[in-house]
Amino acid sequence: MDELMRRRVYGADHDDPDPGPRPGHVYVELVGGPLDGLLLDVTGWPEERLAVGAALGTELGKFGAGGRAVYGPVMTDPKRWAWEADSP
Repeated sequence: MDELMRRRVYGADHDDPDPGPRPGHVYVELVGGPLDGLLLDVTGWPEERLAVGAALGTELGKFGAGGRAVYGPVMTDPKRWAWEADSP
């Protein structure tokens, strides 16, 4: 759990002195692609949304500023979402 608590959460401000996970929240780990290693806060997301993943804004992907990285659940490990593609 200590390792998880030191991880950076997707969307955390770069100037945030504590960009890690917050107690009482639910996170998935982003694996591969431009957001590899970040945690995504999925607290309160309905099962239907968790089942399809998300397109997350990032400047680090193939399409640069305004682009998105598409991540979806790993069927064998629901705590991890794998990179699927970059999108404009």
